[in-house]
Amino acid sequence: MKKSRTIRQPAGVESPRHLPLVDLLVDTRSELLELAVRSGLQVLEAMMEADRTALCGARYAHLAERRASRAGTVSSEVVLGGRKVVVRRPRVRAEGREVPLPTFQTMADVDPLNRRVVEQMLVGVATRRYARSLEPVPSTVTSRGTSKSAVSRRFVAKTAAQLAAWQTASLDGLDLVGLLLDGVHLGEHCLIVALGIAADGQKHALGLWDGSTENARVCQDLLANLQSRGLRTDRSLLVILDGSKALRKAVRATFGDAALVQRCQVHKMRNILEYLNDRQRPWAQAILRRAYQSADVKTAQRLLVDLAKRLETEHPSAAESVREGLDETLTVLTLNLSARLRRSLATTNAAERLPAQPHASREAQRHTVAQRADEAAVGRRWRARSREGFPSREGIC
Repeated sequence: MKKSRTIRQPAGVESPRHLPLVDLLVDTRSELLELAVRSGLQVLEAMMEADRTALCGARYAHLAERRASRAGTVSSEVVLGGRKVVVRRPRVRAEGREVPLPTFQTMADVDPLNRRVVEQMLVGVATRRYARSLEPVPSTVTSRGTSKSAVSRRFVAKTAAQLAAWQTASLDGLDLVGLLLDGVHLGEHCLIVALGIAADGQKHALGLWDGSTENARVCQDLLANLQSRGLRTDRSLLVILDGSKALRKAVRATFGDAALVQRCQVHKMRNILEYLNDRQRPWAQAILRRAYQSADVKTAQRLLVDLAKRLETEHPSAAESVREGLDETLTVLTLNLSARLRRSLATTNAAERLPAQPHASREAQRHTVAQRADEAAVGRRWRARSREGFPSREGIC
């Protein structure tokens, strides 16, 4: 008699197993969602029928004071789960006209659908994948409104309506001390953006205007729009610009002498560093940051003037860029403003601002970073002065 042999799997190798529980869970989830949709539609039908009963009375009841009558049902659409689905709507007529049902009017409102579309687009769902991001519905339910073109139309319509409402909102209630104007290039378009800053440092997006470049006409139209919406132009206001002559012209035409101009320090730093090579940029950037972060205007002016002198021989264009608009880059230092508000008003680029921290620790961090960067830059210049011809380290702050 033959003995049965048992085949053993090699150590560490598991035999393939099928896990039907996974498929079961996937199918169960889909069926549960479909059940929820079917149940929701049944509840909706019951609610609409309750509305009709409230208007017409119970079915087959003889009411002498009845003013409305039942008129069968009609195929209609309601918004459910980010799409439009077809339901049978009960009809009610009175005095020869259709009587609306409150429940149907609420469910047929397309505004929730538009909001759903905008939310999905903002989280990164493409228009062609919108339908896949929604919960499944039973195959017996007819739906529409999830195609790429339909989603795109709703997104454009909803965002356009929100943009129009924002661009016409009143500015009377804002107590602004600063106004930031800058151009943002998107393809062939240039959007002039206006950002207001209140006395407490709170920022308020005020408006934007579309054009091809930062020309004076576009800037003037934006400021005229803000003025018509309640922006005060009869009192002093700090206006932060990037050095654009068109923006400066529009600001002067609108505010006159009431505008105190602050040149954006981030834009100015970029302009200066573009004239320098990679080896000169670190030490020059350290001095610029120390000047712009200084709490004393005389110290800041001395640092900038000294930097211009050091760049004069080897990099005259960079030196001229430092001198150009020097006083306007330090306007916030000449005003009696808090340190927090000065930092908010000194730049038009939010990405360059430090994250929110307690005041004392943030000041200490800024001072430490500037000091370390300055010391490192001085050391590099000291080692390289013999071969690069840099000025001596004497006098560097």
